[in-house]
Amino acid sequence: MAYKVRNRLRELRRAFHRHPEPGWREFKTTARVVEELERLAVDKIAVGREAMATDARMAVPDEDELEPWLERAREAGVSEDILERMAGGYTGIVAVVDRGDGPTVGLRVDLDAISMAESTADDHRPVAEGFRSEHDGYMHACGHDAHIAMALGTIEAIQESDFSGTLKVFFQPAEEISGGGKAMAEGGYLDDVDYLLALHVGLDHPTGEIVAGVEKPLAMAHLTATFEGASAHAGKAPNEGGNAMQAAATAIQNAYGIPRHSDGMTRVNVGYIEGGTASNVIAEEITMEAEVRGETTGLMEYMRTELERVCYAAAEMHDCDVTLRVTSESPRADSHPALRDLIERTARGVAGVERVVPTTEFGVSEDVTYLMNRVQDSGGLASYLLVGTDHPTNHHTPTFDIDEQSLEIGVDVLTETAVELSQRPV
Repeated sequence: MAYKVRNRLRELRRAFHRHPEPGWREFKTTARVVEELERLAVDKIAVGREAMATDARMAVPDEDELEPWLERAREAGVSEDILERMAGGYTGIVAVVDRGDGPTVGLRVDLDAISMAESTADDHRPVAEGFRSEHDGYMHACGHDAHIAMALGTIEAIQESDFSGTLKVFFQPAEEISGGGKAMAEGGYLDDVDYLLALHVGLDHPTGEIVAGVEKPLAMAHLTATFEGASAHAGKAPNEGGNAMQAAATAIQNAYGIPRHSDGMTRVNVGYIEGGTASNVIAEEITMEAEVRGETTGLMEYMRTELERVCYAAAEMHDCDVTLRVTSESPRADSHPALRDLIERTARGVAGVERVVPTTEFGVSEDVTYLMNRVQDSGGLASYLLVGTDHPTNHHTPTFDIDEQSLEIGVDVLTETAVELSQRPV
């Protein structure tokens, strides 16, 4: 890869790193991707509503949460035309590159950042080299900035390669909240995809290492439970209240007592609780946010059903009502062995790749599984590969960073895989 392209990848990654945006609020990020796609003169750019099934979006913030981010993008100079296409939180893009006869290869990357303040330490490289997050309380702490840069680099490399066929790149919003995968999977652009590639950087794999395809991602569901009771004076007449705090506390305690399943791994966690007014008032309303995971989609559904049962029982015990809502979820999907094997063979010939791992257990959750299942249910193949990168601290930490040498390696692996698929389909 030429020095100019390598340097371009680094500049792009740093530009996205400076402007992190959370799920369904990736307005500036989407606009910058569109700008780059127009520079590359791709054959089609579908933005926002055009790129997805709008009724399949999950975990969409309220308008008052969307508006400040839309206004921030406007102040940054994003055109009114693009802003109008994204209004209501319809971020994300599908880019299509038509290279004649051949298979349709899809590539999916994610756009959103994490609600986390980035480190201000002098030895944190984004601080030292001037590309730390400019949005307080948000940062690219999981490498999505690198994913976007690699996708754009792959489009440019495909245009200069011997690839024959169609490349579709899915720039998906809201991965961190599992909100955008289903909407993109059902948007129509996947229906003719023969091969789908997805990727992630790092995850404890060093620079120069490639994992050809992960297996056993955990199916997951995020739930919100709102307990509603009746307030009363905690000293004078506690018996007259319906104690939502007690109901929530009972539900939390019993959630961790849900029996684990003999068929495989299951998980439950309550990570957030809010409500109440004062220490001398019986709490009238409490909201908690929880998640369940399972080694299979069926095991996740078992945990979700049991958690719901626990919440209903806790509400009844304390004379309260409870409203349960699944805010987002994702199924399990495994990398296909045949596509995984092709990626393994191809990656071994890529400069900078020092070790190729055929497969590894993923162990976490990702809503790209909606896209993978959509392709594989239609007779295509999908694989979720890992591009190793040295990262000084773990993902989702304030000092997360990547080794930018991995950008070039990722682009080369993706490009060579697409070319190989166009010339020797599996």
